[in-house]
Amino acid sequence: MFEGQPKGLYALALANTGERFGYYTMLAIFVLFLKANFGLSPGVAGTIYSTFLALVYFLPFVGGILADKFGYGKMVTIGIIAMFAGYVLLALPLGTGTLGMIGMFAALIVISSGTGLFKGNLQVMVGNLYDAPEYASKRDSAFSIFYMAINIGALFAPTAAVSIMEYAQKTWGTSVNDSYHFAFAVACVSLIVSMAIYYGFRSTFKHVEGSTKSNTAKKADHAVEEISPKETKERIVALCLVFIVVIFFWMAFHQNGLTLTYFADEFTAKSSEGLESMMFSVWNLVAVIFIVYALFSFFQSKTGKGKTISGLVILAALAFLGYRYSAIEGATPVDAPIFQQFNPFFVVALTPVSMAIFGSLARKGKEPSAPRKIGLGMLVAACGYILMMFASFGLLTPNAQGAALEAGTASFVSPNWLVSTYLVLTFGELLLSPMGISFVSKVAPPKYKGMMMGGWFVATAIGNYLTAVAAWLWGDLPLWVVWGVLVALCLLSALFIFSIMKRLERVAK
Repeated sequence: MFEGQPKGLYALALANTGERFGYYTMLAIFVLFLKANFGLSPGVAGTIYSTFLALVYFLPFVGGILADKFGYGKMVTIGIIAMFAGYVLLALPLGTGTLGMIGMFAALIVISSGTGLFKGNLQVMVGNLYDAPEYASKRDSAFSIFYMAINIGALFAPTAAVSIMEYAQKTWGTSVNDSYHFAFAVACVSLIVSMAIYYGFRSTFKHVEGSTKSNTAKKADHAVEEISPKETKERIVALCLVFIVVIFFWMAFHQNGLTLTYFADEFTAKSSEGLESMMFSVWNLVAVIFIVYALFSFFQSKTGKGKTISGLVILAALAFLGYRYSAIEGATPVDAPIFQQFNPFFVVALTPVSMAIFGSLARKGKEPSAPRKIGLGMLVAACGYILMMFASFGLLTPNAQGAALEAGTASFVSPNWLVSTYLVLTFGELLLSPMGISFVSKVAPPKYKGMMMGGWFVATAIGNYLTAVAAWLWGDLPLWVVWGVLVALCLLSALFIFSIMKRLERVAK
């Protein structure tokens, strides 16, 4: 997977890792900041959160149009600077009044605009590296590496946010409200690192920074593949039907930064002991990742040297975990933002497992089609929220829990419920997200590939905006009803896509 890749891939991946670290540091604490600093209700905070996410995923569509005219490199550069400026605005302690609110909204607009210029165009540059014939066969593995880099940045973000907030409170005596700004400042630093990597290694990818104008001119003499109007319509309709399903997946999945964070903050135990507590250290999770990858390397290596090195890595990681377990003393604090580390951890750890499973099925001729995987992803997402329903039976409503917290009579559930939910949702993500993008790139009519990929981003944006629906239900309704709504939407979406499966599989052939 790592062999024979152009150097520019690693430079762009690391630049994106820094940017994603800052983004997820901010996202891990954002709704908690809105509630604590401005006293917003869960519904209002959720609306702001969902609108921001929608912009983050819609604006790459606009950013791509601008890049086609002005060049990818220019847009990525402007995007980095804009995101940095936005995080600076969030890091400034502007208070809890009108000025603070104006600063917050201005920061969100600038960050989402910068992300729109940066996010999609950096991915296009990665793809452009593989237009060269000598690298063409490495394209799929390259995007696997790139996707892992995103999640590695996200993996460390919650720990950074929690740690800097605790440090600010203990060392400088800041209030909880003020300590949020220190966490936003970490995002500023990560953007500086991202900029340093991008410009420090720019020579390795500068040749793919330009717009596609010159490439279009060079290929003008090549005929675009033609398909009949009937087939074009059939493909576009099929993709639009998939986009409908995608909307509800992201609506459910991105509750991780919203109602699942509310649940972590209000209903989940604030400490953990023994073996369970080890999963709340990011370094322990990193050791597990080393074990997973070393195990794959051990069984796939064809040389004794390779097996020896892999075995030593496994032993070292196990020794590290053993030492960490022996050093546990008392209870480990569990802060709500820390749960944000589990999705990226599971993505990084389970990607090779997922690839191995489907690779084995493919060799036997039994691998599910991309549309079928999308349907299965919806069923898996429903299972995640069924877990949350079981976790919530017998708990108070959120409004009643708030009163119980003040009275000291509140009851809490094990953090294992949330961790298990993140595990299940990650399985759903691995089934749906990469398969959905693959389906779009394969089925889109040749003349409308850009538009259809833009449609994927727009569907994701709509789903992100609809995350606020669950936040508005957060109040007087029993928790199992909130999760039940998400279960119902996932199941209905799965039923819908399976009902049109033959149609989707026909156009995918």
